[in-house]
Amino acid sequence: MGLHTIHAATSKSLPKCGRALDSARAGQPLSREDALALIRCADDDLPLLLAAARAAKERFKPGAITYSRKVFLPLTNLCRDYCGYCTFRRDPGDPGAHTMTPDEVLAVAREGEKLGCTEALFSLGDKPELLFPEMRETLRRLGYKSTLHYLEAMCELVLRETSLLPHPNPGLLSAEWISRLAAVSPSMGLMLETVNESLLGAGRAHDNAPDKVPARRLRTIEEAGKQKVPFTTGLLIGIGESVEDRVDTLLAIRELHERYGHIQEVIVQNFRVKPTIPMANWPEPGQGEMLRTLAVARLALPLMNIQAPPNLSAPYYEELAEAGLNDWGGISPLTPDYINPEKPWPHLEQLRLRTEDKGLRLEQRLPVYPEFLPQLLAKSGLLSEKLRAAANQDGLAKLERAA
Repeated sequence: MGLHTIHAATSKSLPKCGRALDSARAGQPLSREDALALIRCADDDLPLLLAAARAAKERFKPGAITYSRKVFLPLTNLCRDYCGYCTFRRDPGDPGAHTMTPDEVLAVAREGEKLGCTEALFSLGDKPELLFPEMRETLRRLGYKSTLHYLEAMCELVLRETSLLPHPNPGLLSAEWISRLAAVSPSMGLMLETVNESLLGAGRAHDNAPDKVPARRLRTIEEAGKQKVPFTTGLLIGIGESVEDRVDTLLAIRELHERYGHIQEVIVQNFRVKPTIPMANWPEPGQGEMLRTLAVARLALPLMNIQAPPNLSAPYYEELAEAGLNDWGGISPLTPDYINPEKPWPHLEQLRLRTEDKGLRLEQRLPVYPEFLPQLLAKSGLLSEKLRAAANQDGLAKLERAA
C-alpha cells in the first residue's frame, strides 16, 4: 500500500478498531486491550491508525524528526551470547574477531569529529571474558580487569580527548557499573527486545544467550531509572514473538518510565535476514507490521521519543514517518552499521530530503535528548563541560556544519 495516499480520517470513517482509535485520539492512556486491537487492525483501517499516530507525534514534538550523527565503535565483537539473528558476535579465532585498541578507538573518534559527529556509540559483546580465556588475556595485555573496566576507560578517553559524547551499549549492568559509566557518558542503552521468555528455548532466537533473560534486562533498565540515567531501550520485532508480546514489551517499558521518568527513547527495530545466521530462513516482518508496531508505540507512549533505524527499512524508510516516529537514530557518515553491515546508512542529504518530503525538518541531536540535558548540566565535571560545549540553546547539537 502506498502510504503517500494516506489522509487523515474523517468523521464518516468507521474503522473496525474505532473504539481504540477514539480513545487514542482523546489522549487517554492506551490499554492493553486497545493496543492489541490497533496492532491487529485490518489494512482498510491502517490509514486511520497512522493518521492518529502522526497527529500524536505532532502534539509531542511538532515539525521535525531528529537524528544523531555518530561514529560506531565496536569495542569488541567477542560475546558469550549466541543469538539466532546476530552476525556481530564472534568467537576467538573466527574471521573478523577483534577487540579495538585505544589508538584505534581514538583514531575513529577523531575522524568522526572532523565530520561533525557528536556521538561515539560503543557496541560490544556481553562480558566475553567470562567465557573466553583469550579475552581475559587481551584485557590483561591492555591492563584492565574486565571488558567493562576497559569500556569505562575508552569512554573517558573519548570524552577527554575529543568533542564526542560516549553512548555505551554494554549489555547487562549492575548498579555499580551503571553509576560508573554514567560518570563518563551522558546516556546509555540496552534493548529489552522482548518480554517473551519462551524465546530462550531450544532452537529459538535466544537459545544459549544467558544475558537475554527478560527479567534480567528489565532489572538493568530499572536500576538505571533509580539512578536517573537517561536510557535507550526498545523492542526487536520478527524474532518469533507474537503481536501480544510486542504490546506487552511496550507496556513494560511504559511502566518503568512512568515510575522513573528516565527512558529517553524507545527503538522499534525490525529483524533482517542474513545468510550466515541460524535464523537465515526465518521470515522478516513486513512493512505493515513495522508501521503497526510503530504507530501503537506512539499511541501507547505519547510523550516518549520513538525511533526506528532507516537503513533496516530501505528503500522506503521515509514511510515510517507516517507512523509517528520522531527520531531516525544514529547515522554515521564514517563507520558502517556493524550490527547490520549489509544495510548501509542512508546518506545524510538523502535522509534530509526524504524527511522534508514528509513535511518535516531533519534536526541533529546529541546522544542524549534535550529534555534530559538539564539534569546532566546541573552536575559539575568534565561530562557537563563537554555537554555544555556541544549543545545549542534548544538542547540539540551545536552545528559546525549543515546536516
